[in-house]
Amino acid sequence: MHISRKLLVFTLLPLFASCQVYKSKPADTEKAQTRLQGELTRENGQLWLKPCEDPRRFAIAEGTTTITQDASELLSDGHSVLFADLRGVMGSTQISGADGAMQVGRVYRLQPEGHGCDDPNFKRTLVRAAGQEPFWSVTVSNQGMVLSGPDHEPVALPYMEEQLPEGRINLTSEANGERVELWLAPQRCVDSMSGAVQHMSAQLRLNGKLMRGCAAFGGARND
Repeated sequence: MHISRKLLVFTLLPLFASCQVYKSKPADTEKAQTRLQGELTRENGQLWLKPCEDPRRFAIAEGTTTITQDASELLSDGHSVLFADLRGVMGSTQISGADGAMQVGRVYRLQPEGHGCDDPNFKRTLVRAAGQEPFWSVTVSNQGMVLSGPDHEPVALPYMEEQLPEGRINLTSEANGERVELWLAPQRCVDSMSGAVQHMSAQLRLNGKLMRGCAAFGGARND
């Protein structure tokens, strides 16, 4: 249950389901925006998105993002297909072979490897954050958070969430002898090992040790 400061306390995490959120919500531009996940490719300089489990494909227009440059760098690094989680305005186009177009307003995630359309946990995930050197990860749902840390087996924990100014989020947990603080900020972030681009930076303080990484909303959260 969410209350005014979004304080959440939950128990264990039954893990999740599905791949695609095909959902629109009003944007500040007063235009409806749609969120899609799928495979991103490039042909003759044009980016194309084929949504998960959908035969159609949409021509991608950059909008206010850096998706063209980000995709170019990842595709030039030996990858032919990327997984993309995008939100934007859908419309028509004169581009041959397109079933429509998306003018991208937000890149949640753009990655060359890892779970994409086959992610069984995506639909119920609120936030997923991770960092490298040392590796750590936190997956958050409405039922709790699952923490994996350096030399640390995955553990499910209850948590509290606080919404902060400028779109920042703070998640905290004190259980099972762990003191966890996860700070998220809306800022383009690039994974230092895979090159994946995500829309939030992350800082994890685990029992006093500070680690940095990137984060993205899952399918259960669109704000």
